[in-house]
Amino acid sequence: MHFSISTLLTRNLTDVFGENDSARRRAAINEIFTEDCVFYEPAGVHRGRDEIDRVAGELRAAHPDFRYQPIAPPEELGNAGRVRWVEGRPDEAPVIAGTDFIVARDGRIAAVYLFFDKLP
Repeated sequence: MHFSISTLLTRNLTDVFGENDSARRRAAINEIFTEDCVFYEPAGVHRGRDEIDRVAGELRAAHPDFRYQPIAPPEELGNAGRVRWVEGRPDEAPVIAGTDFIVARDGRIAAVYLFFDKLP
């Protein structure tokens, strides 16, 4: 199945890094990521679906009540795209801001680059 860049960006935020249910998170990872995917973030590089699942699970366990909120529509350019977001508890000021940049291949995420930003 092929997904648009915008759909991949949105689903990565909500269905992977924003999902508390491990079975639903893993199903989304299997659906929207390539088998050889890579996640680049300031703390390291994580290769493959299992590692992305592990990292996303650890983040959700640390902040199960935090929610991601895009602060601008996803942007697409060729086989890549980005979305700017904030994260925090609903109805409270955001505590984290970032930008996800992805490279897609065959309608799935091949690489994700996470950049932390200053809060808007």
